[in-house]
Amino acid sequence: MLLSHPTQAPDATLVTDIRDYPEWHQGRLRYAVWIVPINCPALLSHIHTLQTQLSDLLHATRRQAHLTLFVCGFEQTQAVADDDFTPEQLRQQMEGLGQVQSPPCTLEIGPPDSFASAAFLPVFDDRGHLQRWRTALGQSCREVRQSAYVPHITLGLYKRRIGADELRQRLAQLPVPANSQLNIEELHYATYESRDLFGPLDTQRRIPLG
Repeated sequence: MLLSHPTQAPDATLVTDIRDYPEWHQGRLRYAVWIVPINCPALLSHIHTLQTQLSDLLHATRRQAHLTLFVCGFEQTQAVADDDFTPEQLRQQMEGLGQVQSPPCTLEIGPPDSFASAAFLPVFDDRGHLQRWRTALGQSCREVRQSAYVPHITLGLYKRRIGADELRQRLAQLPVPANSQLNIEELHYATYESRDLFGPLDTQRRIPLG
């Protein structure tokens, strides 16, 4: 649910507890995702400014700013659970992306919005670039996802509860650059330590566009 939704917005934020989640990872070490990295200094500065102004609401994170493209699951030699992801599936995904002829592109970024659990910047994919890549990635495996895909850049997870009306006021007061864009030149396959909720992403594969 989006805070900006006219009829189905959350009533308040959901607080994320900082702890290990063994019931989720079940001893599996690395979690894999395809991402769009963010390298633009102006956009990174904007993200940092927003995180600073919302620091009383958001957990601090060591994870690099990024747009999640496709959630693969836990890296495993063989797939046993539904959220396991194997080297063969990665190989097939790499081949699928290689068949998509995509030049570098630019996507527009909107003003801050929020899920119940996280504040974010929405990313608009009017020409369907992200969907083409997601379709290619989804041909060899089922994405690990519990809700519809919403392109976004996460600002942070909530560390305290705040009502929807107050949160709307806070987000409306945040600065909005005159020109906010995400330039995409590469797609990255990255993993992170599953026991570290805010741990950094480690890029394993790069797919240059063009």
